[in-house]
Amino acid sequence: MSFSNVGTFDRIIRLLAGIALVAYGMLANLGDAEIYGTIAIGAGIIFALTGVVSFCPIYRLFGWHTTPTEE
Repeated sequence: MSFSNVGTFDRIIRLLAGIALVAYGMLANLGDAEIYGTIAIGAGIIFALTGVVSFCPIYRLFGWHTTPTEE
């Protein structure tokens, strides 16, 4: 039984979004928007982590998956 529920395309999007959010957060923390930067960094880390491990707890909660089905 595989615990992976995030497909390849979804993983790529999550990794790119995670990197973009962390970069935005770092830049925002340099200015006056520190709270937004901190939130963006946290969200970016979560996106990147779910992309790396191919598992999304929210997908599991709702029974969703983007992995190819084996029939």
